[in-house]
Amino acid sequence: MWETIAFVMIGLAVGFGALLARPELYPRPRALAVGTALVSAVLAGKLTHYVMDGHAPAVQLAVSGVVAVLLVSVPARPDLSPRRRGGRHRHA
Repeated sequence: MWETIAFVMIGLAVGFGALLARPELYPRPRALAVGTALVSAVLAGKLTHYVMDGHAPAVQLAVSGVVAVLLVSVPARPDLSPRRRGGRHRHA
């Protein structure tokens, strides 16, 4: 049970950390970045817990953090960054 709470804390820390470190990449809605990190951390942690049969909790926490960091970049929008608005535009 404590692992789930740790996975949630990891997801929240990664999500809010991404918003604090690079706020220009997450224009709106900002809850999407936090939600993505939260869900990915919990799902990765639970899947790792199931695969490893509850052994090696440090590995479970590490995998949860790595997956959350990787997947929080999915909703990022570097094309809307203020540094890139003045130059070329991206066309679909």
